[in-house]
Amino acid sequence: MVFQFWALFAILTACIVFCDRKFNMLRDLSKASPRPYSWSRVQLAWWSVIIISAFTTIMLQTGHAPNLHTSTLVLLGISAGTTATARVIDLADQQNPLVFRHQDIKTSNFFLDLLSDNNGVSIQRFQSLIFNVIFGIWFIASVLGNLGDPNYCLTDFAKGDPNLAQCLLHSTDFLIPIISDNNLILLGISSATYAALKITENKGSASETLSEKVVDEALNTPAQG
Repeated sequence: MVFQFWALFAILTACIVFCDRKFNMLRDLSKASPRPYSWSRVQLAWWSVIIISAFTTIMLQTGHAPNLHTSTLVLLGISAGTTATARVIDLADQQNPLVFRHQDIKTSNFFLDLLSDNNGVSIQRFQSLIFNVIFGIWFIASVLGNLGDPNYCLTDFAKGDPNLAQCLLHSTDFLIPIISDNNLILLGISSATYAALKITENKGSASETLSEKVVDEALNTPAQG
């Protein structure tokens, strides 16, 4: 079952990488080439791959589709809501002629794209990235641990259920871990902080940004003669 999960995880990841290379699926709205990566889109892809891999692996092993707990749906909702909010903010910034978007500057580093705003690496992006990676690893470990436990059905048998198929049907609902309310609130606050501060990322005017660029070039240009 571990092999099935990681095989599905690798296949889905490869599909996402292909779609990104072909259609810029994980990229920000940008005039740069290549376009920088979008943290909100990468976050949504991260949780989508994890949950789909877990769901499909359980279904292949038990023959039954597990019922996703409310906490899993809320988790996907947080990621989808963050992506939608970031998209609205980006569209608004693009339509404002006084805004110079840092996403329009060419970059080539995946992690710097995820962590950086117009002032460089930002604490809110770093916090959101760390929390999502940690909870993602915990989610995967919990699913694989539950699938690898040969006794996960014994509770139903102890209650007098002699039917293995029925036992598996009941137990699939508990193979995907339940995320506590406080942990969901933590992830929600982290994503909300990222989205709220994203509104202010590109509020410097184009003229201010151009002036800073001119000064920087002047300081770094060797004197002639």
